Amino acid sequence: MYTKNDYAKLKGMAGFSDRALDLHFALYEGYVSNTNKVLEFLAKAEKDSPAYAELKRRLGWEFNGMRLHELYFAGLGGKGEIDKSGNLYKSLAENFGNFENWQADFVATAKMRGIGWAILYQDQVSGKLINFWINEHDSGHPAGLNPILNMDVFEHAFVPDYGKDKASYIEAFMKNVAWEEVEKRFK
Repeated sequence: MYTKNDYAKLKGMAGFSDRALDLHFALYEGYVSNTNKVLEFLAKAEKDSPAYAELKRRLGWEFNGMRLHELYFAGLGGKGEIDKSGNLYKSLAENFGNFENWQADFVATAKMRGIGWAILYQDQVSGKLINFWINEHDSGHPAGLNPILNMDVFEHAFVPDYGKDKASYIEAFMKNVAWEEVEKRFK
């Protein structure tokens, strides 16, 4: 059984209302609950049944929804200042020419029309860092890549505070990145 993590420490964070965070936390809690429910049903389902197949398909949506939100919330609550002597900063500069180029690319990815996730991945084979747009929780994730930083750009993440002004949400997100946490994800 998975249990929800408590991210209440994020309340009061600049650019994010407590109301919006509470709504987002409730959505995350639903992914945790549904992951557990799907796993329970799978344990009881006949392995060759259509129900088993559909539950297996659904598990990706619920589990990734849970895990991506955990990475998202855990990566917030900082001051948005990356350690310029850290390995992640150096690698971002190496992969993108400089940190500012990486940030411009990540922000441009997040601003794209649509709903989904902007995710900075690290290729576990080459070590390269790549920004991706992911439409859905359960599809489009590149194989063999580790998520380093992810930004939720589904409407529930920004509409309560910013309406259609996704750019202001993205700016608030970038100002609140907990780079010390993100650095831990970098291998």
